[in-house]
Amino acid sequence: MLHNLDSIRAFCLALPHTTEDFPFGEDTLVFRVGGKIYALLGTDARPLSINLKCDPDRAQELRARHPAVLPGYHMNKKHWNTVILDGSLPTSLVAELITHSRELVAASLSRKEREALGL
Repeated sequence: MLHNLDSIRAFCLALPHTTEDFPFGEDTLVFRVGGKIYALLGTDARPLSINLKCDPDRAQELRARHPAVLPGYHMNKKHWNTVILDGSLPTSLVAELITHSRELVAASLSRKEREALGL
C-alpha cells in the first residue's frame, strides 16, 4: 500500500538509480534520478501528498477523473501533478504515476548521463 511515508520512500528507492535528499528543508523529501527531481514528498502534510511529473495530456485526464490528483503545487502545473495520498487512489495507480514520473525525468537526461547510469 503506497499511502504512507515509509512505503512511498521504499518504493521510490527501489527504482533504479534513485537518490533522496532534503534540499528544501526537513518537510520535503526529494527523489531524483541522474540528479534531477522526479518526486517531492511533503513529509508533514496530512494526508501525505507527492508531486510527480506527468505527460501534460495525461495530467489533464487524471485531474478530471480523480479528485486526489491536482495541478502541481509550487510546480509547473502543465507538467506536474500533486497527488493526495488519502487512500482514494488504487495503489497500482500511485505506483504507476511514480514510475511514469521517474521515466519522464530519466528520458530528459542527456545521452551521456543516461549512458553513465546504464539507461
